[in-house]
Amino acid sequence: MPFIQINIIKGRSPEMKEKLIKEVTNTVSDVLEAPIESIRVLINEMEPAHWGIAGVSVKQRKENSQRGE
Repeated sequence: MPFIQINIIKGRSPEMKEKLIKEVTNTVSDVLEAPIESIRVLINEMEPAHWGIAGVSVKQRKENSQRGE
């Protein structure tokens, strides 16, 4: 039974997450030749302040870019 975990920043619409689940499920089914019924997808949504890139949180990076930094 394939189990896929996806980490994303909060803020995507429910429709986008539904599409992501469907597309990932279909792709894994095709690649692994696994029945769709056996595939599990878990989306972990992270707060922007809890995710860092190059030593800076995504929240701070967004604030910096809005200020033109």
